[in-house]
Amino acid sequence: MTEPIYSPGLEGVVAGETAISTITGGLEYRGYSVDELARHASFEEVAFLLLHGELPTGEQLAALSKRLHEAAHLAGPLVELLREIPASAPLMDVMRTGASALAHWDEEAGDNSHEANVRKAERRVAQLPVLLAARHRLMQGKEPVPIDERLSLAGNLLWMLFREEPSERMVRAMDVSLVLYAEHEYNASTFTARVVASTLSDLDSAITAAIGALKGPLHGGANEQVMHVLKEVGSAAKAEAWVRGALARKQRIMGFGHRVYKTGDPRATLLKDLCGELAEETGNQDMEKMADTIETIVVQEKKLPPNLDWPSARLYYYMGLPVELYTPLFVVSRVTGWGAHVIEQLDHNRLIRPRANYIGVPPRAWTPLDKR
Repeated sequence: MTEPIYSPGLEGVVAGETAISTITGGLEYRGYSVDELARHASFEEVAFLLLHGELPTGEQLAALSKRLHEAAHLAGPLVELLREIPASAPLMDVMRTGASALAHWDEEAGDNSHEANVRKAERRVAQLPVLLAARHRLMQGKEPVPIDERLSLAGNLLWMLFREEPSERMVRAMDVSLVLYAEHEYNASTFTARVVASTLSDLDSAITAAIGALKGPLHGGANEQVMHVLKEVGSAAKAEAWVRGALARKQRIMGFGHRVYKTGDPRATLLKDLCGELAEETGNQDMEKMADTIETIVVQEKKLPPNLDWPSARLYYYMGLPVELYTPLFVVSRVTGWGAHVIEQLDHNRLIRPRANYIGVPPRAWTPLDKR
């Protein structure tokens, strides 16, 4: 009998097959490079691609936009739940609770057919941005803002948060960030979703579990830590001294290196240009210069290229988004990938049940209570 292979953290282990995305040779969604999609496609087009398998025609895209607008609301009792959850609750916890609660007002919640799961996944793509924005405004003592049917999902997200019509550049930046975070093969949260789905549980249970996995700082939350670093450094004038001191102390600088992308994260390059444009628009050129100094030195000294979290942190900052929204925005985007993987898992299901390498004590005899 062949000995099972032990790989801590399942690193390098191929645990399944997928037609949704690949990170081999660069990130692709269903055969399209993420570079092309980020430059040319809207988030709605990418959501259709991931959930339906092909890019939409003009007619299909218009129909999807209509479905998303129709689904972009929350049941009254759910809004009241968001109001009543203690203010101390982290927004990721609220997103997890809200994602679970959405199922209670969905008539297809228990239908695990392919068609029903596609419809439900589309609705969650529409509803999670509403959930995020509603909770954020309620915590500011403001009422939730209904969507504007003239706006895209990215535009509506900014509109619902600030109740101000965003600039075209702001909408474009949000749209690209949503595209880049939408899918990433068998990452921790996606694998979690597939494990849950493999038991023949439902899509909402899988998405709720995925949010729980994303909450962990080793998966989501890195761009929040990046923003803390940039605020700690303070200015471009202090950047070189700070980063050299951090490297001398062997301090880990968040936003650099990736478990998969050893020579550079293609998504980071795409966002860097947008960061420069938004920094110019919002008067944040000094932060952009500071980030560039840190990036240059880390790459030179440690040979660690930036990952997506490095530029996305300051992109969100330039948009005026508070740090506590950064990881929940990841949820708003990645629900497309999670939905696609749950659907694929259930279409070709096999229960995911790995083995463990036992390292406990060897077999031993039972000892009666009076002899212990």
